[in-house]
Amino acid sequence: MESEITFLVEESAEGGYLAQALGHSIFTEAATLEELRSMIADAVRSNFAEGERPKAIRLHFVKEEMAS
Repeated sequence: MESEITFLVEESAEGGYLAQALGHSIFTEAATLEELRSMIADAVRSNFAEGERPKAIRLHFVKEEMAS
């Protein structure tokens, strides 16, 4: 059992947010951060068995900016 799982969170070009788990094939998206947190929790529940779920879910927000 992993103690935690980390998701990279980025703003979508179309609006909303995209999240991808590091080291796992888990992806989700949502219109708001509140909705995204709920979607991530649901994705973790559905991808791990009850006794194998990570105890902590971390969100790492990534924002790309253009350098001038």
